[in-house]
Amino acid sequence: MSSEELRVLVVDDEELARLRMRSLVGECASPKARVVGEAGNTGQALAWIGANECDLVLLDIHMPGPDGTQLATRLRQLPRPPAIVFVTAHAEHALQAFDLEAVDYLTKPVRRERLQAALQRVVQRLGTRAAEPLASDEAEPVILVNELGRKVRVPVSEVLYLKAELKYVTLRTASHTHVLDDALTDLEQRLGDRFLRIHRNALVARRALRALERRVLPAEGDDEAAEGWVVRVAPVDEWLVVSRRQVAAVKEAIAEGGV
Repeated sequence: MSSEELRVLVVDDEELARLRMRSLVGECASPKARVVGEAGNTGQALAWIGANECDLVLLDIHMPGPDGTQLATRLRQLPRPPAIVFVTAHAEHALQAFDLEAVDYLTKPVRRERLQAALQRVVQRLGTRAAEPLASDEAEPVILVNELGRKVRVPVSEVLYLKAELKYVTLRTASHTHVLDDALTDLEQRLGDRFLRIHRNALVARRALRALERRVLPAEGDDEAAEGWVVRVAPVDEWLVVSRRQVAAVKEAIAEGGV
């Protein structure tokens, strides 16, 4: 990220909406930000990102063709994904936005003060991503956790799982639970093969994976309870949901003894 200003890509199918957002970004004094590109749909955005760099994508959800959530999913797969802030008139998508690890969610019409707060969150997220999630502690990598005004160094070897819950990530060890303000995708890239993504919201240390079972999962929202897969995490004996597409990988990791 530039040390002086955020580089912003605005993605919205409405030209007037892009023009207003460009104006609002220019009015934000702290942190400073500059619109370096615009796109009217997902295809244009991917083409722009393929040839340019940005720190942040201000992303509308409802667009012709693949929508903003589909674009966000594609961006998360990049080696160094930009931060995402959704900007939409449809507030019912807020939970899905945080499932996609968006930094923030703005509803139209966007107020300058609210945009500036979102930009400040982006700067914090990008700064943390660049400097804090993993640090070197001689031969043992650690995760730095901000806790009650102090930094706690948690050795990666002690981490059992990381689980995304709305805006935060819960880090679990055998004896403690910590809260991180980092994207799960960023942590996954830095932790490497010792951890397995078992669900869109959870990473588990391979060494901690134990029994895999089918169970009736609790109902969510208006959905009815249904059967699904869960895996036991040792030594805390907690059970985490496994997505269907990851069941085979979890079975393989358990068969290999978690290593």
